[in-house]
Amino acid sequence: MKITAIETLHADGGGRAFDFLKISTDEGLVGWSEYNESFGGLGVTSVIERLAPVLIGKDPRPIEAHTALMLALRRVAAGGVIQQAIGAIENALVDIKAKALGIPVYELLGGPIRTSIRLYWSHCGSYRVGGRAETLGVKPIKTLDDIVELGKEVVASGYTGLKTNVVLLDNNNPRGHVPGFARGEGFPELNADRKVLNAIKDQLAAFRQGTGPDMDILVDLNFNYKTEGYLKMARAMEEFDLFWLEMDMRYPEGMRYIRESTSIPIASCETLYGRREFRAYFEQGSMDVAIIDVPYNGILESMKIASMADAYETNVAPHNFYSPLATTISSHFAAAVPNLRIMEIDPDVVPWYYDLVTVSPKIENGHLSLLTGPGWGTEVNEEAVRSHPAT
Repeated sequence: MKITAIETLHADGGGRAFDFLKISTDEGLVGWSEYNESFGGLGVTSVIERLAPVLIGKDPRPIEAHTALMLALRRVAAGGVIQQAIGAIENALVDIKAKALGIPVYELLGGPIRTSIRLYWSHCGSYRVGGRAETLGVKPIKTLDDIVELGKEVVASGYTGLKTNVVLLDNNNPRGHVPGFARGEGFPELNADRKVLNAIKDQLAAFRQGTGPDMDILVDLNFNYKTEGYLKMARAMEEFDLFWLEMDMRYPEGMRYIRESTSIPIASCETLYGRREFRAYFEQGSMDVAIIDVPYNGILESMKIASMADAYETNVAPHNFYSPLATTISSHFAAAVPNLRIMEIDPDVVPWYYDLVTVSPKIENGHLSLLTGPGWGTEVNEEAVRSHPAT
């Protein structure tokens, strides 16, 4: 078997793009994967195209050898965009190998520990402010009463966990508070002022009113604060008994300080790649849950990171804010790791979201059931992708 072509396809995801990789072989088997260029990963497509010549004509099945070669060729610029490109290629090669063997990918990983995976509703309310609600065809958030109603919607949908981000509703201007991404007020200082502290408390109180006492609530603070600000936010939210508080820092010692200073479990690391970057956070005891981006790292490297986390008595969770293909890819990871905490998914999506794949993820009562077909168990619907080109 030989690799004959490596192609990329791009679909409109509603305010973003879904980026897919297709690797074809001379025996008719095709491997699929997903990556993300529209949010922070500018240039991934170009790197994939530059790496493609070293793979064309080779057997796709010795995956570790191909990964080692690509890492060596880009050694001096390892990480970031380079790793996202290699991770995308790795995942497509894994899909081919599993299809060649006639088995699901999770069988390559040792077999499933679980066949049903608990999900949480991610970006709950966050995607309904700032004008994106109309694109996604959902009710916009304008007031705290809208958040109460959204909480009721989550319960009615069968989910038992939701994750939100800070939203500001003052001055009739609903918006996300994301200074860490240079959007809105607070950039570049990244301080947690009193307005933001009060806003998140009101937001969580409204969610709790809507969901009742049994819903697990998570909060993601992204890169929006410094150590002092994260700790202030944590202490402001302790009364709400959060499932976890999520944050991104390049300072593992600072994160350990926050973890030791709050009663809320800490989750982090979704933007890290490879065991080498995760190692310092494990050694410092920085977080309770290591979030691993499977499209970014590649599923084989992700499994190694999860094994490393297990040695430090740390749970893991997939970072999953992509298309239904990536949801399925991450479900194979979630099925095979012993130390899974929970899995992320975005229910607020464009109307054609599930048309982008040939077999949709099976979700019922807030749980995802594993697909059983060979490879990922699904493929990209190229016709649907071309019907909704990225803009």
